[in-house]
Amino acid sequence: MRTIREIGMEINRDWQPPNYAAAPYLRAMIEEEYEDINAPADYSVMRDSARSVVAYFLSNAGTWRGETARRVKAELKGMLK
Repeated sequence: MRTIREIGMEINRDWQPPNYAAAPYLRAMIEEEYEDINAPADYSVMRDSARSVVAYFLSNAGTWRGETARRVKAELKGMLK
């Protein structure tokens, strides 16, 4: 299982520029202080759950499309189950 940070880095490579509403959540996924977030149950330094970050990212990532987007969104949704 990949970390949320690893997934966020892939999204950042594929989706440029990201939708303005999804961008803060994508940044949260890849910033250094979030490096220890590995699963949605973990908490960040700012006390936002990783589950919240992932859920809000997904709710704002509707304009990200393509094969990578489908695969990565499915991976993130699977982490929320």
